[in-house]
Amino acid sequence: MFKLEARPQASKLMSLASPLLALAVTVLFGVGLFVLLGKDPLRGLQMFFVEPLSSLYALSELSVKATPLILIALGLAVCFRSNVWNIGAEGQFVVGALCAGWVAMQAGPDTVWLGRGIVVPILLAGVLGGMAWAAIVALLRDRFNANEILVSLMLVYVAEQLLGWLVYGPWKDPAGYNFPQTITFVPETKIPRLVQNLRAHIGLPMALGAVALLWVFLFRTYRGFALQVGGLAPAAARYAGFSSRSALWTALLLSGGMAGLAGGLEAAGPLGQLTPYVPAGYGFAAIIVAYVGRLHPVGIVFAGVLMSMFYIGGELAQSRMGLPKSLTGVFQGLLLFTLLACDTLIAYRVRWLRAAASGARS
Repeated sequence: MFKLEARPQASKLMSLASPLLALAVTVLFGVGLFVLLGKDPLRGLQMFFVEPLSSLYALSELSVKATPLILIALGLAVCFRSNVWNIGAEGQFVVGALCAGWVAMQAGPDTVWLGRGIVVPILLAGVLGGMAWAAIVALLRDRFNANEILVSLMLVYVAEQLLGWLVYGPWKDPAGYNFPQTITFVPETKIPRLVQNLRAHIGLPMALGAVALLWVFLFRTYRGFALQVGGLAPAAARYAGFSSRSALWTALLLSGGMAGLAGGLEAAGPLGQLTPYVPAGYGFAAIIVAYVGRLHPVGIVFAGVLMSMFYIGGELAQSRMGLPKSLTGVFQGLLLFTLLACDTLIAYRVRWLRAAASGARS
């Protein structure tokens, strides 16, 4: 028998070990799940943890999945550290893709002189689109004290409906055989790739650069310090003169801009056009990435790679083992719930009571 006993102070060791323990428990649950489905658990785990790292092509595909997750999770980490709960990064991702896609569709003979430079306004449009969508949340919270969780989440569905209306209507490709899709973007608008014949693109170094910049912002600047104090101790932040209003707008605009950038990279990168399938769930999966990475920029990189392995592993398990693609969501959910459970050990320790119980009986 055991009970949870409060620690005198939070354990730094368990704070670092909790994600690793959660991953181990998730793998154990995964083994049991494969057995219940009548599949070879070793082969199943190979699909998720070996195949995504097995070749240069696999690593390239891994980077394509990891880039948007890392970018979105970085912005969410700023929000969560500031005690601002932006749950609608998926909508900001979609609107960023819409704005970037619109600029890409304008490319033609008049812009040919820009060459590859057209990528800059495309990505800038994505950033501004994501920021504008997040600004709606900030405005409603700031002026009317609306709950940012509900507002940001509901705006996801508004963004998805807006995307559907555009690709089924005004933006539908007239030569697309009535499929709900825009025209294919001209080659000059495509995000440059890092290696020829592989899909890894410049979004990867941009994401890694964003990691370094965000680390400096959070831990080496006055504004980043103010944001974190406001999240940890609102009363202390008010006493110190830190503006909660400024923190709200800064966190949401930065988070929306990062999600919009991810959307722009996705639209002008792997997709090359807009379809109803732009929403890939990255905005929601990035919440798990942010927390598995302990809301730290460096930790988010490793968590983003892990979550990308789940995405690719789910696709491989579907094509090679006949399992449903929804297995990806199952692994993501397991990781989140086991992480929440393991995080209990940061503030509590397990105390065994077997000896005490035996002594009492004697």
